[in-house]
Amino acid sequence: MEIVFEPEPQAETRAAILEGLISFNSRQTASQFGPPRNIALALRDPDTRASIGGLTARIGYSRMFVELLFVPEHLRGTGIGRQLMERAEDVAREHGCTGIWLDTFTFQAPGFYQKLGYSVFGEIQDYPPGFSRFFLHKPLS
Repeated sequence: MEIVFEPEPQAETRAAILEGLISFNSRQTASQFGPPRNIALALRDPDTRASIGGLTARIGYSRMFVELLFVPEHLRGTGIGRQLMERAEDVAREHGCTGIWLDTFTFQAPGFYQKLGYSVFGEIQDYPPGFSRFFLHKPLS
């Protein structure tokens, strides 16, 4: 075997890693959980129908992981972020999730998530330098 550095991962490399990991994880947990699923909640411009933001998440092992959340600046403060998170919680419940977790940086929105009931369970300080990265979780009832 040789280890080859790819400054930009080739599609086949990523696929081999992902498929191998999913296969291994499924053999360990298949009796309890189905395979992970990716979902999105798209924010679409009502005139053009173009996606302008939204949320992507992965559902697996009884939790939803919010991977990405983006609200365009002109929509911030209008409640659309809260609506996205509330809809994500609804989707998570519909899929039998018992909680949601995510990560965010100090320059993003830790206070926003805490107002929605998320609690910090981990922090990496000085990442990136001068900031922190927080990991938050919210149990769903």
